[in-house]
Amino acid sequence: ERLVESGGGLVQAGGSLTLSCTASRDIFTANAMGWNRQAPGKEREMVASIFGGGGATRYADSVKGRFTISKDDAKTTMYLQMNNLNPDDTGLYSCYADDPYVGLNWGQGTQVTVSS
Repeated sequence: ERLVESGGGLVQAGGSLTLSCTASRDIFTANAMGWNRQAPGKEREMVASIFGGGGATRYADSVKGRFTISKDDAKTTMYLQMNNLNPDDTGLYSCYADDPYVGLNWGQGTQVTVSS
């Protein structure tokens, strides 16, 4: 697999989790990488994205100030640090890499469940 997520789990409201997405070297340099999530019965939504070599970031309004996206080039791994979690953050979190040369690639997802 070219994108492999880890780090999901069950956490109480107010807690923290860090998700990891390890990518193959050929797609880690994609123009855009990020995280989406999908809760049961809801549409998939963008959570956070990181762009290009400069590392510009974008966040959904619902996670601004609580989530941080980052990349470690040496480990070809992208992270999503999630703080102050609430039950609305529950969902299947999937990472993606999107680039004209490698296309759009998705990981298999990791489940995050936040209990109240």
